[in-house]
Amino acid sequence: MDNGASSYRRFLEGDKNALIDIIEDYRKGLVMFLSSITGDFCLAEEIAEETLLKLYVDKPKFSGKSSFRSWLYSIGRNTAIDHLRKASKFEKVPVDDFYDLADKEDIERNYIKNEEKKHLLRALEKLNDDYRQILYLIYFENFSNTETAKIMGKSERQIRNLLYRSKESLRNILEKEGFRYEGI
Repeated sequence: MDNGASSYRRFLEGDKNALIDIIEDYRKGLVMFLSSITGDFCLAEEIAEETLLKLYVDKPKFSGKSSFRSWLYSIGRNTAIDHLRKASKFEKVPVDDFYDLADKEDIERNYIKNEEKKHLLRALEKLNDDYRQILYLIYFENFSNTETAKIMGKSERQIRNLLYRSKESLRNILEKEGFRYEGI
């Protein structure tokens, strides 16, 4: 029997120091082996810790059919494969990409814009049906005046007039509420 098997047996019998011996004897080699699987030294260290934690928590049975070292490495290999399989389900984004996130997205500006949209939608609810429909079709659905005319069953001239009146009506509602929205 090699030292790892006897240390593991002592651990199973209640000697907590025996696990420390196993960690000291096998951790570095296990990390190097797992690094060859993961291609990432830091991840290999995490998986090695997880493997050794399995010994402590799960206390798997060592049958002695192989050396303790090959048995431990096979547990590590299986743990690494499980980890890589789970990680492959998620898109990997390098941490460095998050440093520019605040620059790309101004959180305060987005919050204000969302509040303005909510205010605009409340004002739209106060308009009559034709005004609300034409503004929705043209500005939210990006239909042309011709397409909007077909949808609403009106001529293009009626649509232009209706669009002008609906924008004026919306602007008046917003100004009465002390709000000015860009693009109206």
